[in-house]
Amino acid sequence: MSENRVVLITGANKGIGLQIAKDLAGNGLTVLIGSRKLESGEKAATSIGERAHAIQLDVTDQASITAAAECIRKEFGRLDVLVNNAGIVGEFPDGTPFEERLKFNVPSQAPLSYIRSIYETNVFGVIAVTQAMLPLLREAPAGRIVNVGSSSGSLTLNANPEFEYRNVFGSAYSPSKAALSATTLAFAIEMEKTNIKVNVVCPGFVATDLNGHRGYRTVEQGARQAVKMALIGPDGPTGTFTDEDGTVPW
Repeated sequence: MSENRVVLITGANKGIGLQIAKDLAGNGLTVLIGSRKLESGEKAATSIGERAHAIQLDVTDQASITAAAECIRKEFGRLDVLVNNAGIVGEFPDGTPFEERLKFNVPSQAPLSYIRSIYETNVFGVIAVTQAMLPLLREAPAGRIVNVGSSSGSLTLNANPEFEYRNVFGSAYSPSKAALSATTLAFAIEMEKTNIKVNVVCPGFVATDLNGHRGYRTVEQGARQAVKMALIGPDGPTGTFTDEDGTVPW
């Protein structure tokens, strides 16, 4: 594996994304902290050290994505790994109770504007960023794309009445993660004759802003599988959906 590898992580100014950045920097990679607000990215980069650099990146803004790709080529000259970590469950006013947010998860009641906003980040944003970064990844000796998904989007698991998180399979977030899994597989199939490997990982129920810090796993635990898949060698898998315990059913 070539030295001086560069990784871009979207939504990396906090939570799981920040931990992924810390861990990959610890493995010798130059990490680019993708953040909607540059100041937040710069603060996160400073907390990591000299291997980290902030990149302004809003995955729902094509101009921002294009500018980020141009910046990476100009400033770093390469991109070896892309971690599509940015994801949302919806934009709510500060202090909105988690229970109130869940009301938007009911398929028969959820506003289409809400559903569209989730897909813009969780699905279309991933596609847009991946497309923009592919020219750089194609030039890398061994390109890697890791998409941060969720077992809450597993159709197989949620079809089972005994699945413990089935009650949260609703209008937007879980279906968007199912769509992300399909998107991951589509890119993997297209890239299977190249040096680029594309996989989706589930971090587990991690305590982050996404769920009002109700998760039972730490960000350190949640980052592990993404880091593992970012660092796979030439014999590593592609087109897989995994968590720390192994394969997650589609």
